[in-house]
Amino acid sequence: MDILQQLNQIAQERDIPVDELLVELEEALAVSYKKYVGAHGEVTVKLDRKKGWTAILQKEVVGQVMEPSLQISIIEAKKRKPDVEIGDMIDVEVDPNRFGRIAAQTAKQVLTQKLREAEHRRIHDTFAAKLNDVVSGVVSKREEGMVYVTVNKVEAELPKWEQVPTEPYRTNDQLRVYVLRVDDSRRGLKVVVSRTHPNLLRKLFELEVPEIQDGIVVIKSVAREPGQRSKVAVQSTDERIDAVGACVGQGGRRVQTIVDELYDEKVDIVPYSDDPKTYIVNALSPAKVNSIKINEDEKSAYVIVPDTQLSLAIGKGGQNVRLAHRLTDWKIDIRSESQAAEESAGKKKASEGQG
Repeated sequence: MDILQQLNQIAQERDIPVDELLVELEEALAVSYKKYVGAHGEVTVKLDRKKGWTAILQKEVVGQVMEPSLQISIIEAKKRKPDVEIGDMIDVEVDPNRFGRIAAQTAKQVLTQKLREAEHRRIHDTFAAKLNDVVSGVVSKREEGMVYVTVNKVEAELPKWEQVPTEPYRTNDQLRVYVLRVDDSRRGLKVVVSRTHPNLLRKLFELEVPEIQDGIVVIKSVAREPGQRSKVAVQSTDERIDAVGACVGQGGRRVQTIVDELYDEKVDIVPYSDDPKTYIVNALSPAKVNSIKINEDEKSAYVIVPDTQLSLAIGKGGQNVRLAHRLTDWKIDIRSESQAAEESAGKKKASEGQG
């Protein structure tokens, strides 16, 4: 395949203007040709997509030619330009086939560089406005723990530490990912995405719930243990709109869409409150709370729940109380009724003993 065929094919495949490639290649070939023949004057290379390419070399007009690649006799020169004099420089078209191997190397270098620049530009154009946002892609491959997700012909990297262990990541799976960052390294621009980031859940709700898009419902906080369970605190700016109901959707359709996207990660939607007690009680849902005491200075809460609700309030492996803590940013200490009664009795006994 000759240079021009390569040029046209690459321009078409990579969506790069062919004229842009032509200019770059002409300039690079001219520099290489000048160096190749050791010319002192100007060298011009012209590429025609239909006719091929030509090289124009400035040769010195001399009485006797000692170096044919750099000089032309006055007799030959006057055939081209009657008023030329010895010592002048004249444009002469030369056979580019002499330059074949060097031309091929130069073309390869230029095209490689242009492809790199085009890839940078495409990545930038695709992701510049999507940083810290969600994009849709397709799983293209898995290699050594890395999952690659193709978004608008750009392959983004989903590192192992940004993957949810319970998710399959099968080739050709449709996937929404959170755009973490765009790294500029020696190898070029690299897009890093996440499936574990709490803001993935936040953005999915924004996409699915029109009331959030319109600012009627506000997501106040998100706590997430990816692949297992999440809590989302929401508040309505319009008393006529139920924030939790809006996020759940009719028949649970809106939240179910998100749960499906997250491969059945459980999502609790709770109402936010400016009152810490109410907010903490809501955050511990679905467990019921008997009473709560808070310490504003330590930002801690002492919560008493029915004996039958203790395991539910704490959650498997402490998950429910851990998520409630992250959601509210309050330290939460939970006791069952019987535990609280024993502690109270113990304190009373200790107090009497001191008396």
